Amino acid sequence: MSLSLARIAQEGGSLPGKGLGIAKTFLYFIGAPVALFVVITGVVLLATASRKGSKSSLTHIE
Repeated sequence: MSLSLARIAQEGGSLPGKGLGIAKTFLYFIGAPVALFVVITGVVLLATASRKGSKSSLTHIE
């Protein structure tokens, strides 16, 4: 039954490829976003590390 529903939902002329395996699905939808988040966080931390020692008039009230 699910096979017939998949055929109904496809557009005319479409040729579906093979499905993703478990490893590729995990890599694409969990691994890649987590890695991107870690890289962006690292870049931001490295960029702001030199400013943590200096006192700014915007962040320090005398």
